[in-house]
Amino acid sequence: MMARRPSASQDTRTRLAQACRIFWPAPLAIDARERWRGIAGAAIGILVTAWLSHWIAASTAHGLWLVAPMGASAVLVFCVPSSPLAQPWSVVAGNTVSALIGVACARWVDDPLLAAPLAVGLAIAAMLMLRCLHPPGGAMALSAVLSHTVGLELSLFAALVNSTLLVAAGLAYNRATGRRYPHAQTGATPPATDAGPRFDPADLDAALALHNEILDISRADLETLLRQAEMAAFRRKLGALQCADVMSSPPITVEFGTGLREAWNLLRQHRIKALPVVDRARRIVGIVTQADFLRHAGVDQPQDLSRRLRDFVRRTGAVATEKPEVVGQIMARQVRVASAQRPLTELVPLFSEDGHHHIPIIDADTRLVGVITQSDLVRTLYRAVRVES
Repeated sequence: MMARRPSASQDTRTRLAQACRIFWPAPLAIDARERWRGIAGAAIGILVTAWLSHWIAASTAHGLWLVAPMGASAVLVFCVPSSPLAQPWSVVAGNTVSALIGVACARWVDDPLLAAPLAVGLAIAAMLMLRCLHPPGGAMALSAVLSHTVGLELSLFAALVNSTLLVAAGLAYNRATGRRYPHAQTGATPPATDAGPRFDPADLDAALALHNEILDISRADLETLLRQAEMAAFRRKLGALQCADVMSSPPITVEFGTGLREAWNLLRQHRIKALPVVDRARRIVGIVTQADFLRHAGVDQPQDLSRRLRDFVRRTGAVATEKPEVVGQIMARQVRVASAQRPLTELVPLFSEDGHHHIPIIDADTRLVGVITQSDLVRTLYRAVRVES
């Protein structure tokens, strides 16, 4: 039975619905508490700005104490304090410079039909040049033209004082409510996630250059968000894996009194790089690695290293000797361990950042039950990526 093709009218309605959906905004990814924080902050900021500006303006003759673009500035400062457009320099310099340009256009261009677009365009150009792009600045320049303000009271008092007071209120309120303000727009690269970055900062710079648009987020915040999203995806792919699900078990171990030759042969036979050292209760007392053998044999002197290594692991048979004879004499006593129920993701920074190559796994009674190596972790990550893709 053949499927019925949609009619022309249905197809038109579908395309129209898709076209209209482009203009429908996405839901805001904030909770009710953050919504009320922004609402209350904007109201308090305007209240403080208006009250102090009115008090200051009482001693002046022009009587201009608050301008409308401050409402738009308040939205940015209190609702999106991380935006580059809401930072103190953008607010104060953007509004003040734009007001100066608007006053100049109102004074020197008689026709408002020409003065209005000229003021807005020049204000944007100035803000871009001074790195203080602030959307209400365009309204500030336009207000000067429409009100035909030719005096400096708009720029030197209303714009400058209003903006400074609003920023001061924003600094106090955002910090009091747990929001960082201002946000540094340049600086050091944020720390990498536990899984280690899969992109270089230069890659982000290349993508931003290709995008070639002004984004309402700083580069540092964008990189932080990308790394956090990458870590969330990493944890999702690994799911609820625990160390017990990945570890190599039973582990190959030695005891304190195991001879060096026997331990070296175990390393070579099983192609491993470390041997946990345990007591009779199978509790960790140390760990011995290939690097320990090579260090004692003189790895810094590559000539005849193999011969020196053979001599080092050979038992002398003497009653008293300065040469180490057993594993306990060369092992490392400080050992980083993890429990079998520990989430695997928590071990990633130990391998990627702390330089560990093998981590012994213990049970609830602190007895050795397995070992996780870098190879085990890489194998698990590879399988997780393959399943996800």
